[in-house]
Amino acid sequence: MATYKIDAAHSEINFKVKHLMITNVTGNFTQFDATMEASADDFSDAKISFEADVNSINTNNEQRDGHLKSDDFFNAEQFPKLTFVSSGLQKKSDSEYALTGDLTIRDITKTVTLDVEFGGTMTDPWGQQKAGFEISGKINRKDFDLKWTATTEAGGIVVSDEVKLQLAVEMIKQA
Repeated sequence: MATYKIDAAHSEINFKVKHLMITNVTGNFTQFDATMEASADDFSDAKISFEADVNSINTNNEQRDGHLKSDDFFNAEQFPKLTFVSSGLQKKSDSEYALTGDLTIRDITKTVTLDVEFGGTMTDPWGQQKAGFEISGKINRKDFDLKWTATTEAGGIVVSDEVKLQLAVEMIKQA
């Protein structure tokens, strides 16, 4: 069994939400951790755990970030972490997988399935074995009690319920 830890310097945990239903606002978490355990070379038996520090949320707007940390959304004071623990990984092709697991936000846990594209493995110039993955999916924020909403004068929605997840993950094999 090999253990891998996320290489935070070479990984991104991003999300996109429609604003006014005409454009996307992109954000990310800057502090996170992940562990993967696998015996198979193709990672088909991988078990993954991930967590992000809600207080590290960044949308390039301090006021919006503060609102996202409030009880209208994440309530970072009471629920400082969001977590994901895998329950299964289904191989669809040599490079495509479906990753299923439990996502917990605000102490609400829901099963989600994410698309995974395996980018391959490589040994870096310092002799570390690395594996790369692109992970994407969608969640409904209201499933996790991220409940704030508002409408425009014309009746349009300010923030969509659907949140797109886009993760670029590089894992380092531990000695």
